[in-house]
Amino acid sequence: MYPPNRHAAPETGPPIPGLIGTSQAMEAVYQLTRKVARTNASVLLMGETGSGKEVIATAIHRLSNRASGPFVRVNCGALSESLLESELFGHVRGAFTGAVNNRTGRFEAAHTGTIFLDEINSTSLFLQVKLLRVLQEREFERVGDTATIRVDTRIVAASNRNLYDEVESERFREDLYWRLNVVPIVIPPLRMRREDVPALIAHFLKIYSERNEKHVVHIQPQAIEALQDYHWPGNVRELQNYVERAVTMADGDEFTIDLLPENVLGKKERRGGKIRGVDLDTLVYEVVQQGVNQLGTDEHHLHEKIVNRVEKELIVQVMQICNSVQTKAAGRLGINRNTLRSKLVEYNLEEKEEKADE
Repeated sequence: MYPPNRHAAPETGPPIPGLIGTSQAMEAVYQLTRKVARTNASVLLMGETGSGKEVIATAIHRLSNRASGPFVRVNCGALSESLLESELFGHVRGAFTGAVNNRTGRFEAAHTGTIFLDEINSTSLFLQVKLLRVLQEREFERVGDTATIRVDTRIVAASNRNLYDEVESERFREDLYWRLNVVPIVIPPLRMRREDVPALIAHFLKIYSERNEKHVVHIQPQAIEALQDYHWPGNVRELQNYVERAVTMADGDEFTIDLLPENVLGKKERRGGKIRGVDLDTLVYEVVQQGVNQLGTDEHHLHEKIVNRVEKELIVQVMQICNSVQTKAAGRLGINRNTLRSKLVEYNLEEKEEKADE
């Protein structure tokens, strides 16, 4: 592989339909999406649940020369191995109990178009062998048949886990990983692009106001602030749910802070896992991959910027866990309070009203 042209001007263009946000993290995703869409290369989308992987997959298809062909979605985590095999490759009558007719599989249905394999990390090693063959040879057999079917189908896969970790754990085939990972795109979690929250709110307000025949067109500043301060374990999908709820419950034309659930307002314990503790491996992986997304743009001093972004995000998470009490946060980070204060100033993370130590 040739090294990226670091001196090339970043590729820009009109907004991509369906993609909301102007944060630096998302601009890198947009540039990659536009660039890879015009090719036939396999794409691997990585990101947390609810971060918008299907939206990016749809955009890749719509911007490609396959846009007039079908776009077929398959949730690999929703079906058992036997059902998923039949769903992907089809079957012939009598192949198994209940197979009363021939059935066309999703790969065949996606001929001349794109197939989106969501949660591909959920597939069994047996199915991974068959997927590898489709990627390499563009051919397969229906379940219970010997006739080979050839297809011209582009593959976009998505995972909510680090697939390389799955390879290391021997849960995912390394050869399939490299065939899928021709162009990786990491979708940043919402907590790492909080500046996009107001635009996302406006987008969902319009959708759900029209859908419910209501006219909620304003949002209270305190509500925006609360939503931007929230950690978003469920990412954009969680925000979408809260906006729909607010539109449904609103009496007038304004989205007010009292329409938000208690956990967003900090009145209820956040659910565990990534919120109660800091998953450093995931944190570092996310930020480094976002830096990789920016290779080939006008990004300079990449190492320094990635290190600073990891440190900033770590401080944000620890401050949230410690309820913004600086002494506690400094102790958890293993630094003294003065160092933490200087970091808060450096990263523009100072509290509007500093909380007293408990």
